[in-house]
Amino acid sequence: MDDNVARAGVFRGIDRDVLVELAKSLPWVTFARRQTIFVEGQAGDCLYIIAEGKVKIGCKGRDGRQTLITLLGPSDMLGELSIFDPAPRSSTAVALTRVRAVVMEGDTLRAWVGERPEIADQLLRLLARRIRRTNDIVSDLVFNDVPGRVAQQLLLLTKRFGVRVGTSWRVDHGLSQEEIAQLAGTSRETANKALTDFAEADWITIESKSVLIHDFEQLAARASSAVSPVRRA
Repeated sequence: MDDNVARAGVFRGIDRDVLVELAKSLPWVTFARRQTIFVEGQAGDCLYIIAEGKVKIGCKGRDGRQTLITLLGPSDMLGELSIFDPAPRSSTAVALTRVRAVVMEGDTLRAWVGERPEIADQLLRLLARRIRRTNDIVSDLVFNDVPGRVAQQLLLLTKRFGVRVGTSWRVDHGLSQEEIAQLAGTSRETANKALTDFAEADWITIESKSVLIHDFEQLAARASSAVSPVRRA
């Protein structure tokens, strides 16, 4: 069984031999870069577990434009709400890179839950974490300023996709500056101002579709509105 699939939250605590047997019933799918996986408003009764690649999750704003709300990677699940709620998909998923994933149909998952109650426990924990993350996002939008929100998104991207390079962290996020601004709930111009300030303080180095994090602690402090960057001569 693929290691990234085995590390998915829904499988946590389940014996490896059991997982190997369960995985035999899961088909594999591949999505090309920029290919749409599912669309907001579409009916759905399956979830995906990412083995390789990154997936952008977005939803339409009042103006009809698509807004990025999160970025998913290996071991993450997407589309799970459709299995428990008959309502249409609440977001759109697009492959940011080439993506390989396994598909779990609703009937398959419900059968597994009947045979393995511990899977239901993990699903409840995952849904609780989703609610907690949503609450954190709302609180951040209400109580944090824009530079703090941009810093917070950089920290989240680092924790999820960062690779250690010497004393720094490289984050190959693959996002445009507009998409980083969307994650932070602000305009591209305002997000760029915050990123430039962080770069001039030597906290980060901005590269095309990636960023080097040099001072994780200062970013963490700024994410909680504790400090402001000081430009160095």
